[in-house]
Amino acid sequence: MKFISKRKTAALLAGAILAVGALTGGCSGNEADANVIRIGVVSEMTGANATYGNSIVNGIQLAVKEQNAKGGILNKQIEIIVADDKSEPAEAANAMSKLINQDNVKATMGIFPSSNAIAAANVSEASKIPFLAIGATNPKVTVNDDNSVKPHTFRVCFIDPFQGTVGANFVYNELGAKRAAIYIDNSSDYAKGLAAAFKEAYTANGGNVIIEESYLQKDTDFKAVLTKIKSAQPDAIYVPGYYEEVGKIIKQARELGMNMPIIGGDGWDSPKLAEIAGNAALNNTYFTNHYSVDSKDAASQTFVENYNKAYGQNPDACAVLGYDGANLMMQSIAKAGAYDANKITEVLSATKDFNAVTGKTSLNATHDAVKSAVILEYKDGKQTYRATVNP
Repeated sequence: MKFISKRKTAALLAGAILAVGALTGGCSGNEADANVIRIGVVSEMTGANATYGNSIVNGIQLAVKEQNAKGGILNKQIEIIVADDKSEPAEAANAMSKLINQDNVKATMGIFPSSNAIAAANVSEASKIPFLAIGATNPKVTVNDDNSVKPHTFRVCFIDPFQGTVGANFVYNELGAKRAAIYIDNSSDYAKGLAAAFKEAYTANGGNVIIEESYLQKDTDFKAVLTKIKSAQPDAIYVPGYYEEVGKIIKQARELGMNMPIIGGDGWDSPKLAEIAGNAALNNTYFTNHYSVDSKDAASQTFVENYNKAYGQNPDACAVLGYDGANLMMQSIAKAGAYDANKITEVLSATKDFNAVTGKTSLNATHDAVKSAVILEYKDGKQTYRATVNP
């Protein structure tokens, strides 16, 4: 892997809130209208991860609006049916079941948290309906416990072994941190998988993980464990969790005088992080992500401009992944030549060099996206671009 560019342009990435009802109005559980192609979306519209889901849906909605203005696909308009998973895995399974069994969709997409995506995929696989995960990065989203590939499940994002390696190389080589602490959400498949990938790559570089601690989702007081971590005197702390708990961890760590670098993954990407942690506390923190709004790529700049016109704010990575995912799904339906689950699955399996805003994307043998990652740094509460890393 190689760091291929470096610049420092600040950009505030904000989540977008969009009412589900505006997207689903008029939809029923009957068979799809002959003049409409309906795509089911499972998303975190409420609950602890709502900023992810709302941004994903905003990105999807923008892509669909643009495609419908061009005449839709297969001479039909596209309609999105959103089912709220309430940021819970069990609800994600229920939402997927509703889309398939009541709304009769033949293609599904959505979801950022990996645990939710794994639960939803269990349902879509049983029904042999294609599911395109938007931001879920744990390998188990597309691969079973016996390492067999889930035939109907795909993703438009990179996976944690790559993201964890990118983070580990940055911490060891760029930050010069030789002793690290790892502090994970032990209730999250995402956090556990990303931490394992980070540790493997970090120790391979010669780094020493001197302490590993854990918390659970919805915990609020982290100072006792942080004090223990402080006593171990790490050069850096790796916290691969979601923004709600991460924001509190960073805030409380700084209150304890822990001023070392704190590093994480794409689960940090929410405007709520700065609100929870505070701008000053976020200085000297970094995270790996799918996208930077500062990209000079022409397609990216056009997307940012259009997203701003639609929602009055810059897109975050979830929004651009939703946009990319929707365009990939619509392209696959068009190439399939029919709104048919088996044919759509076949086309998705063969995805190669898809021109996504987040970078040219191909799906490998395990249906995972092979693409670049970016490293972002917080400065006074604003995300600033540090580097792009190619696979």
